[in-house]
Amino acid sequence: MSATFGGRSGRQGKLSQWLLGRRPKEAAADDDGGREALLLGAAAAGLPLAPAAHPAPGYRCSCDRVGCPTPARHPVSFAWQTQSTTDRAQIERWARHQPQANFITATGMTHDVLDVPLQAGRETLERLLGSGIEVGPVAESDDGRMLFFTLTRGTPEDEDEWWPCELDCHPETMDEHPGLRWHCRGSYVLVPPARLPGDDGQRVRWVRGPEHPLPDPLSLLEVLTDACGRYADHPGTAWPMRH
Repeated sequence: MSATFGGRSGRQGKLSQWLLGRRPKEAAADDDGGREALLLGAAAAGLPLAPAAHPAPGYRCSCDRVGCPTPARHPVSFAWQTQSTTDRAQIERWARHQPQANFITATGMTHDVLDVPLQAGRETLERLLGSGIEVGPVAESDDGRMLFFTLTRGTPEDEDEWWPCELDCHPETMDEHPGLRWHCRGSYVLVPPARLPGDDGQRVRWVRGPEHPLPDPLSLLEVLTDACGRYADHPGTAWPMRH
């Protein structure tokens, strides 16, 4: 699969780098202007999108569900799997009619996501890039996770070789499940740019934009699993790089 932006990969890549390179206050000042371009760039790279909830005052969710377990992190429609699309016109309508909405990307269609603790992810990214291993799009969440976007496992002919993704990425279970989560069929993640609950402006942003081709997940899995194992054993420790 080619993760290009319909002949505009250079411009979109520069846009992503420009946004990431600015100070937080500068990025926040015109976030709405870059939001649509980044969403369309993700869709053009083949990531199917659907509208999601957004933060409300007081660490609440726009869905108004009392005690929402995943505020601002879930789709707004129960039909999100069939609703998810890469259609430019539809995404433009959603983005303009729902200016505060976050967006999710449905995994297991064209891509999967390997979701790891932030520290483990940062160390792994440095190690992979230093070793010359192809790394695709990577997103970073201010709530302590890093997302590695990969090609999907698809639907194996033997259903025994497929497993569902458990959506255990809830704030209240984060400390209990510090390791890697493989988001595949039936799952989703927030796609940048996204806002998280709280008064401190937490966000989900691209570290490496979706203009980077999606790698085979197995090429990243061993290094990520090793990093997550060390993170679980020694959280908060800065590890030396091993090449």
